[in-house]
Amino acid sequence: MRTTRPLAHPSSATVERWAWATLVANAVIILTGGLVRLTGSGLGCPTWPKCTSESFVPHSELGVHGVIEFSNRLLTYVLIAVVVAAFVAVWRWAASTGSLRWHAGLIAAGVPLQGVIGGISVLTQLNPWVVALHLVLSMALVAASMWLVLRVRAAVDARSVVSPPEATPLVRRLVVATYAVGWVVVWLGTVVTGSGPHAGDVNAPRNDLSPQTMSHVHAASVYVLLALTAVLCVVVRSGVVARTARVLLTVELAQGIIGFVQYYQGLPIAVVALHLIGAAILVAAATAVLVVTLSPRPATDAGHTGARRESAAV
Repeated sequence: MRTTRPLAHPSSATVERWAWATLVANAVIILTGGLVRLTGSGLGCPTWPKCTSESFVPHSELGVHGVIEFSNRLLTYVLIAVVVAAFVAVWRWAASTGSLRWHAGLIAAGVPLQGVIGGISVLTQLNPWVVALHLVLSMALVAASMWLVLRVRAAVDARSVVSPPEATPLVRRLVVATYAVGWVVVWLGTVVTGSGPHAGDVNAPRNDLSPQTMSHVHAASVYVLLALTAVLCVVVRSGVVARTARVLLTVELAQGIIGFVQYYQGLPIAVVALHLIGAAILVAAATAVLVVTLSPRPATDAGHTGARRESAAV
């Protein structure tokens, strides 16, 4: 009874913890999925939904690659448990709304959908375009989870996510442009991966694009993203938008350094894995900038502001 009570009548702190758990779990599964590919274990279980045509679990002939791939499949069920628990917490939360429940529900539904796409990638022998779609959708779940965290915090404290005074039309357009370019950077990163050596299996197909050319195209998009974020930091000097933009710029710079290191060091597994989790952090940070800039001011807060102005006028 004690184990179910937190979800039966969750407190605000409990709901926020589950929202954060959803974000972290979606980021971790990106890392573990990347490690499957980086260790050449993408076809460790050669079919799906079973591991082999005869068994749901790997056998000794599949070796360590079978263990690695099957372990990642099991972690998907852990992720499902986390997002379902978060959905239940949001649903049972006294301060919840219909749209917030839909938000949590879509994340919960998105995880098994990702499992299906992962299965399709196995059935297509790790087609690089399917693998790219799998990663981009995982990043989308990270973005949705970051948004869920901020929405829950906003419901707890109306001051935490409001439309700040520094969010002028120019700033809003700049933030939207930055966010859009951020997704272009992520997508081009998957294209570079699809042309490179870490295919997930020695016999997996590649996208037949030049790794050197695509790396330079990807780097150019990163320069545009850095420039837009730097301009945002110059235009907005204080407030919540400035703080989150500075965090985003720091993450982008770190990602850029890691990207250069992995390129000039020949794509070592550890550095590529670090770059992959950094991409998830970048998506979360960019989403935070977008949300804090575009979120409307709660009516109660606006009412209090109007009351203060009337009082000052008297």
